[in-house]
Amino acid sequence: MIKKAVIPAAGWGTRFLPITKAVPKEMLPIIDKPALSYIIEEAVDSGIEEILIIISSNKGAIQSYFKYNLELEQFLKEKNKLDDIKLIRQTHHGAKIFYTTQEEQLGLGHAVLQAEKFINGEPFAVLLGDDVYVSEDKPALKQLIDAFNEKKSSILGTMEVSDEDTKLYGICMPKEDSSKPIVELKGVVEKPKSNPPSNSAISGRYVLTPKIFELLKNQTRGAGNEIQLTDSILRLMDSEKVYSFDMIGKRYDIGSKIGYLEAIIDFGLKREELKDGLMHILKSKTK
Repeated sequence: MIKKAVIPAAGWGTRFLPITKAVPKEMLPIIDKPALSYIIEEAVDSGIEEILIIISSNKGAIQSYFKYNLELEQFLKEKNKLDDIKLIRQTHHGAKIFYTTQEEQLGLGHAVLQAEKFINGEPFAVLLGDDVYVSEDKPALKQLIDAFNEKKSSILGTMEVSDEDTKLYGICMPKEDSSKPIVELKGVVEKPKSNPPSNSAISGRYVLTPKIFELLKNQTRGAGNEIQLTDSILRLMDSEKVYSFDMIGKRYDIGSKIGYLEAIIDFGLKREELKDGLMHILKSKTK
């Protein structure tokens, strides 16, 4: 069973400057909850019990959000706002949340490597803080965990993208043509300029075996002079099977301003107390 997850959240968030100079990108709100809260909720709903968040020294706001605020609770108690107390007590969604600091931002692979002691030799999940998934029937990560339980091998969470968008992602190379939902891989092509090997793009969710740490430790630096997780996953294929799984659900790229705005609109339209007012605004603005 997969019970531990890692969330890398140490990056600078430069695409959202200047706000990310003071507010971590992962804490940008979708209405009244930060993006990171939705990601943790997905993890817990997928059976995850312990979460390690990889942070940098300037990400104290993340820790503040997920711990109790007794002073605020006392204020709310005095105002008889008991529902609000219950609301802020639910921010961690029942998971045990731990933190470790990535002293240098040397890439996603380096961030994941910081979790080795926490994982302690178990298979584990990775959820990127840029990607929020909404799935009607089963959380995106739970879909991957179920696939891992079937194959007992590392699984890359993917989504199907158009031919023109394959140049924006790491694209999976199937070992053989297959229409099955779980596909064994022989490689990954990073942002192919032409002739993509498939339309399955790596998209922010992984379930990995602990073998990945051995490879990350001696991984030579790749693109951007960083330790790339994808490079170690490619080497992992030399000794273990690695699969991809196209997750079912809607992905919001919170690292993109347009993706972030789309998330705010869609989440707002799903809120009974907001949807009518939001629809009125949207209609008036698009006349």
